[in-house]
Amino acid sequence: MWKVYQPTGILMKRWNFSRISTLTFCVLIVLPILFVELAEAASAHENQQTGDRGVSKSEGLILEGIHLVYDRRFPEAERVFREVIAQSPALPAGYFYLAMVSWSRLAAGFWTPGNVSEFKKRIDRAIEIAKARVDQTGGNSYDFFYLGGALGFKGRFELMKGRWMSSYFLAREAIDALKVCQEMAPDNKDVLLGLGTFDYYTARLSGFLKFITSFFLYKGDIKRGLERLNIAAEEAVFSSIETKSVLLHIYLFLQKNYAKSLSLSMELSNTFKNNPKFHLLKGVTYIRLNKDDMVKKTVAELRQKGFESEDKLSAAMWERRARYLELIHDIYGNNYPQAMEKINLLLASADPENDPAMIAWTILKKGMIYDLEGNREEAENYYEQVLNMENASGAQFIAEKYLKAPIKQGSAAIGY
Repeated sequence: MWKVYQPTGILMKRWNFSRISTLTFCVLIVLPILFVELAEAASAHENQQTGDRGVSKSEGLILEGIHLVYDRRFPEAERVFREVIAQSPALPAGYFYLAMVSWSRLAAGFWTPGNVSEFKKRIDRAIEIAKARVDQTGGNSYDFFYLGGALGFKGRFELMKGRWMSSYFLAREAIDALKVCQEMAPDNKDVLLGLGTFDYYTARLSGFLKFITSFFLYKGDIKRGLERLNIAAEEAVFSSIETKSVLLHIYLFLQKNYAKSLSLSMELSNTFKNNPKFHLLKGVTYIRLNKDDMVKKTVAELRQKGFESEDKLSAAMWERRARYLELIHDIYGNNYPQAMEKINLLLASADPENDPAMIAWTILKKGMIYDLEGNREEAENYYEQVLNMENASGAQFIAEKYLKAPIKQGSAAIGY
């Protein structure tokens, strides 16, 4: 029987690294969500192989819930996944997806203490249920997929907290589970999402992290990773959409292949019309391509989404995204006075309860502008302000980096 690796207390030392890199930030964004589609692929494969009706009954609900999450309709998604648990309480699927809802709230900027605590409880419960299945039945490919996904979720959370060694051991367990799943389902193209992602990101690590991952965990390969991800994007049944999201972040922020990131952002923004993330990334891609007319068109599209919204909260959210894209455009174009005007307007329309991300990330941009103008002391003040926020919506990781060294013009982080 496959056993989960248990780290010893001696090795569980907290390592303090000097700063989080652009690569690490992309890992924090991308890796947790990718396991959603991987797990769905595994459950479908298991239905085909063993006729596990506990999963089959819930497959339609799971697909519905995933779409609701991508559309930022979190309460509806939560109700769906609770129904999945009610139908199959001994299987890990519903527990995993319920944790996914909590994580998606965090990823959308809602980093409240309550949401963080809820995520921790839910992800631990998903791991507990998956391990129980492995211990009691020996596990099937679907059990190992959900176990690997839940461990990956928790590992990314530990990474965000700066607990590098804890994150490492969780990643090691996740990869072990993923490999077992691959052995059980070798022809499943969906598995290439997980393998390709680990290939790519571990190959890009440097220093101590590169050593420890290649020596103890997994030796990555950028070319092989991209090949696997592109195959999954085109041929995978259930993980195609998330693979495209992974590739969008890679091509836009790391590979700087803007032609490919444009194609992906256009497809995803057309598919998920209620999620501003993909619309915004399409605009950032146009900025990097120096297509000012298309940037203006994307800003107009964002504002039109606001005009068409049925409620004031949604209308304001889309308007803030339009202005935030203009802000990014101004910073890349060295138009700092205009950028400061956008910042003041964004902060004047702040909604900490319903749209906290547009507060923390806007304050972060203010620090970046002062850095780019050579006013290091003022820049540090705003980075510290982000770090001291109760809900920094993920911007704290970038603020921590630029407290160590000033941002440079043209940095990918300006586009976050």
